[in-house]
Parts: sequence; structure tokens; C-alpha cells
Amino acid sequence: MRGILTVFRKEFFENLRDRRTILTALLLGPLLGPLLFTLMLNIVQQQAESRDEQSVKVAVAGGERAPTLLALFAERGIVVQPVQLDEAGARRAIAARDQKAVVIIPAEFPTRLAESRPAQVSVFFDGSSEVGGSDAVGRVRATVNEYGQRIAQSRLMLRGVDPSIMRPAVVRSVDVSTPKARAVLALSTLSFLVILAMFTGGLYLAIDSTAGERERGSLEALLTTPLPRAHIIYGKILATAAYMLISLVVTLSALAIALRFTRLEDWGMSVNLGLPQVGAMILLTAPLALAGAGLMTIVASFTRSFREAQTYLSFVILVPTMPLALVGLLDLKPTVAAMATPSLSQHFLMTRVLRDETPFVWEILLSAGVSLALGVLLAWIAGKLYEREAILG
Repeated sequence: MRGILTVFRKEFFENLRDRRTILTALLLGPLLGPLLFTLMLNIVQQQAESRDEQSVKVAVAGGERAPTLLALFAERGIVVQPVQLDEAGARRAIAARDQKAVVIIPAEFPTRLAESRPAQVSVFFDGSSEVGGSDAVGRVRATVNEYGQRIAQSRLMLRGVDPSIMRPAVVRSVDVSTPKARAVLALSTLSFLVILAMFTGGLYLAIDSTAGERERGSLEALLTTPLPRAHIIYGKILATAAYMLISLVVTLSALAIALRFTRLEDWGMSVNLGLPQVGAMILLTAPLALAGAGLMTIVASFTRSFREAQTYLSFVILVPTMPLALVGLLDLKPTVAAMATPSLSQHFLMTRVLRDETPFVWEILLSAGVSLALGVLLAWIAGKLYEREAILG
């Protein structure tokens, strides 16, 4: 045990003086990730608000035939650009990108309204265009529907009929979700970010302590010391896991600070990521560090150079995030099988904490037990690999 701790201290403090280790363990993932995550949330929110507030410009042909409709357009933030186009001209204008959307009010429109017959309004747009007028079309459709409802209500009232007769059944929508639950939906990628940042934190040390030492020629000398080879690799794995835990702590702390600069409450959401929540998420996710360190150390041990190990491990660190991609696709629930799957179980536990829910004891024990057991197994496999002479080849 003393030999394992000696190797652990050597690897931990030697790499602590290395700028590249500090960059990957404390800056690249743990700080940059939360910053970009928060920035993305703010950009999405600002774009959504600007779409609601900004007016849209729509080309209208035959607008003089429906002055009331044009007045309603103006109330709804639709700027009318009068044009003289028929249907063929509207198609050409859309195809040439001269207009995003063209509304044509036909000559028979006022006559049909006067005769209480359905009057048609045509909207031309290019649904395949990235700059298509989908927002404009949506507003135009909603406004024309509102215009039609107003006319229908007026006709009924003139005949002494209550307009509510047109709505024999009304849907009452009741959202029972809490602001915190809605915030979890918006922050669905948070667990992905946390786990990826944690693995990134131990990436450089896992490479440097295996492939890096082989490339520098110091691995053979280290393995010829009186310490058992398995103990040497156990110390390296523990040092890698320690850096992963540091990365985990920094990432969650940075997220807790960064989320204070978002305006989730404007969307009817709230997130409570204070010290108790951060502490709980650290404890619930920490067991995954040993398994991650063992996996990266084993893969890096089969490489012959630092660059080769870097290439392989850049894909390996994506492995624990793969189960998270299935959550939305398969609508997975925290079943026994899910809680026995490393990284997936941590996702569900973090989600419960964000919802201000207390995880079940069996969920915590199963998640931690399986993750730690996997870590011990991978460390044992790594120890067996390093007992072979072929590892020096």
C-alpha cells in the first residue's frame, strides 16, 4: 500500500507542475465548458426574445382589397410591403430570393366576404430555404386565422347568436411541472458536459504516465524498481482519478457560478445549484472517476507514443457519454438496469438533484457499487497487463 501511495504522490505532484496538465485538468474542460454552455443558453434566449419582439416584413399583393386585415397585420408586428404580383410573379420572387414570403389577396376576396362565403388568402414561401420566411409565414397564418374568427364572431352577433357556440369543446391545459423540472429539460446536456469534462481532466496524466514514459524511456527503469508492477500502475490510476475528481469539482463549481448569469426565470424556469447541490453531485459522480482512470490507462498502455495515445483516448473519453445520448432517443427511465450502467446512472442522479428530489438509497448504492466495481476490475486488468514483459515492447 505504501508503494502505491509513493507512486501516486510522484505522478500527482510531478504533473501538477506541468502546464499542459493544468490546462487540460483545470482550464480546457472545467472552465471553458461551463462558460460556453452558459453563453449558448443566453444566445438562444436572446434570439427567441428578438424573434418575438422584432417585426417581420411581408410582401402583399392586393392589400387594398382587405384594409381591415392589413390593420391587423400592423397590430401583430407584420410590416406590409405593397407589391404588384400575380401567382407566377410571386413564385419567381421567392425563387430569386427577392422576397421571403408573398401574400396575395385575390380580387374576389371582398365579394366573397360580403356574401358570407369563404375567402382565400394565398401565402407563398420557400420551405426548403435556410433563410425562408417560416417566422413570417407563421405570423401571417395566425393573423389571418384571427381575422377570420373575428369576422365569424361578428356575423353571429349580428344574428343574435352567442359566438361561444362556435366552441362547443374547449381544451384546458394544465402544466403540472415545476420551474426546476422545466429547467432540467433546458439543461439536459449538463450531465454530458460534466462527465466529459471529468474525463478530460485525467486525459493528459493517463497518457503521460504510460505512453509518455515509454516514449521518454523512463517506463522500463520504473518497472525495474523493487515495487510490484501492479502497485506502480495502481498508483498511476489513482493519480489520474484524482485529477478527474479535481476537474469534476472545478466544472460543477464553475457551472454553479455561470448559471447565475442566465435568465432562466424569464422562461418560467429556476435552477438551484448551490453548495449543497454541488456537493451532492460531486459525491454521486465521483465513483465513476476510478473506472474512467482505469479505462484510459489500459488503452494508453497499448500505444507506443504520446501522439498515438492522444488519438485513441480522444475517442475513448466519448464512450461514457454514449449512454447519455440514448436517454432522449429511447425515453429511458431510472430502472435497475439503467442505474447499473455507469455514466447513465450518474446522469439520473444528477437530474434528481437538479429537480430538488432526493435520490433513492438503492439508486445511490447500485450506481456507486457498479461504478467502483468496474473501476477495481479495470485497475486489476491494468495491473495484470503491466506484469507482462510485452508491455515494455
